Amino acid sequence: MTRRPNIVFVLSDDHAAHAISAYGSVVNRTPHIDAVGETGVRFDNLFATNSLCAPSRASILTGTYSHVNGVATLDTFIDSSQPTFVDQLRAVGYRAGFVGKWHMGDGETDGVSHDPRGFDHWDVLIDQGEYHDPRFLSADGLRVERGYATDLITDLALRWVDSLDGDDPWVLFVWHKAPHRPWEPDAAHAGAYSEPIPVPATFTDDLSTRSASARRAAMSIGEHLTEEDLKQPVPEGLSPEAATLWKYQRYMEDYLACVASVDDNVGRVTDWLRGRGDLDDTVLLYGSDQGFFLGDHGWFDKRFMYEESIRMPMLLSYPRAVAAGQVHTGIVTNVDIAVSLLEAAGADRHPRMQGRSFWRDIADDTEHHNETGHAPPPADGLYYRYWMHDDRSHHVGAHYGYRDDRYTLIYFYNDGLGMPGCSDQRYPPEWELYDLHTDPHQLVNVADDPAYADVRAELEARLWRAQAAVGDEPHPDQPVPTLVASDG
Repeated sequence: MTRRPNIVFVLSDDHAAHAISAYGSVVNRTPHIDAVGETGVRFDNLFATNSLCAPSRASILTGTYSHVNGVATLDTFIDSSQPTFVDQLRAVGYRAGFVGKWHMGDGETDGVSHDPRGFDHWDVLIDQGEYHDPRFLSADGLRVERGYATDLITDLALRWVDSLDGDDPWVLFVWHKAPHRPWEPDAAHAGAYSEPIPVPATFTDDLSTRSASARRAAMSIGEHLTEEDLKQPVPEGLSPEAATLWKYQRYMEDYLACVASVDDNVGRVTDWLRGRGDLDDTVLLYGSDQGFFLGDHGWFDKRFMYEESIRMPMLLSYPRAVAAGQVHTGIVTNVDIAVSLLEAAGADRHPRMQGRSFWRDIADDTEHHNETGHAPPPADGLYYRYWMHDDRSHHVGAHYGYRDDRYTLIYFYNDGLGMPGCSDQRYPPEWELYDLHTDPHQLVNVADDPAYADVRAELEARLWRAQAAVGDEPHPDQPVPTLVASDG
């Protein structure tokens, strides 16, 4: 390898895969994001292991699950002294810059620093950040930048790279706020989606077969979007059904307009790399920190271990070693990204990292192969855990589960276990099971269907073992699965 690749990691917030045309969106077009995958690879089964902004970002950086890196909820900030893949890159000569949404704590609390560490340059939004005239915090202090956050993050990030001298490789994080709530478009895209937006097939799902845990959730388009979200009151005289459709339209107009700005800025980054002559020698990623409900099941937001929530879009190009037009269909998680980028860069993974590298799945890059040249065995499934038993906003109960290529099994243990910011309210534990082959929209919970009894028993055992494999512990209320107990 004559030169290690540069790395540009563009990450958005709450950008659902089904709002990207490369993933079949019927509500918008994203040509610049699509182009990244067209010149490289689109990941069709990449999932968040905890579908919340801060926890997902911590897992991406550290290559570890929430119970290891400590960022399990929105109220548990990162201890930035822990190792990240940026440290490993800098150890082999990379310069590193971070611009945008950090959202894992600002400053110092109880003697622990939560600001970005290990970067040559960092410049971050405060908490969630503002869309217009946002505040930025850097090592030089706090300031306001005039303009629109998505454009500004790109401006500041590219400016840092352009300031570098020498030929050392660099890694650049361009981590956006958009399209996170409250969905405030810029002037260039406001009103771009005023035509009627198709309603998802599950929009009127009555959640009747789901657990009470799901039916308690406060993320209904009709009931829980606020006037602040919608930027105007609901017109008078509408029936409840018509009002819900009106709210969906307003929500999606703004959400998709924010996405359009992100897409334009991905195009700016690609054009900038091409103009520098760096495109072929740069690993360029576009992704989101988790998925999002876009009226699916009548909801907005994420958190649940359902497909629209946990599925993360990711598209990657590296013309020097990754052939164009690939589709990766194996199960991948956000915990895998760190070790994969380290392998792309020819850098060692930290022993603490828990992910499986997907690099040899996609790259024609023999210098990074082991003696056999083979990729690690594919993942059989993924382990998910949502910790934030939350009665303050969306009322989503704490749960964990296991998903393979056909089934999703979820255990709602409904207990914050003393996690900061979590409710002490307890509800009875509940199970859900979905057959993704016969029920891809997860409308029918078959956890108590006798026809699935053997499937459930096997999945409970696989969940137990997957949890143990990553060093997490089951909730005290969960019994040892029958198949595990029979193993002794």
